Amino acid sequence: MSQPTFIGVYQPGSTLLHRLPVGVKLSGLAALSLAIVLVRSMPSALVFLGVGLALALVGQVSLGLLLRAARGVLVVAVVIAAFQWWLSGYAKAVETLVDLVTLALLAMVLTATTPVNAVLDAIVRWITPLRRLGVDPDRVALTFALTMQSLPGTVALALETRDAARARGVRSPRAYLSPFVIRVVARAHETGDALMARGIGDD
Repeated sequence: MSQPTFIGVYQPGSTLLHRLPVGVKLSGLAALSLAIVLVRSMPSALVFLGVGLALALVGQVSLGLLLRAARGVLVVAVVIAAFQWWLSGYAKAVETLVDLVTLALLAMVLTATTPVNAVLDAIVRWITPLRRLGVDPDRVALTFALTMQSLPGTVALALETRDAARARGVRSPRAYLSPFVIRVVARAHETGDALMARGIGDD
């Protein structure tokens, strides 16, 4: 199975979004993400989706890239939305689906118009003053890097779990979600063990 495209897909360009400072883009992403999480209504979810699509147009993000990324993200989003439908009904499920797609779209726009190394360098610069409080900037940057790189792997696990469930004739969202969560947790433990073996995080 091919690896889903999501993070680390920088596309060089000269658009307004490409020229904006990393700090402005990260701050904007944080503000929009917070608004998406806090403002809970279907109209607002559609407005935020429209904002995400407009930013993708401004940044001239490749349509093919967006479609490939959306395919993988939708698998995870649909599973979570199905769980929300089971808990809270149809309206909540649709709102959740739209919000998750929007968050993924915003992240894609950021990574398509900003090199990952530039993002990590900015994070290190911002938190370096906290070194006197015992914060290790390089370790924080490593955490961000691992988080960004883990997203494609998580989507791949979702696709594999879905295909395995279909092969067994299983259609229940709960029967699909349980093995998916177990595999994600197992992957996280494997990553933690690998880092500990290299002396990272053992102090």
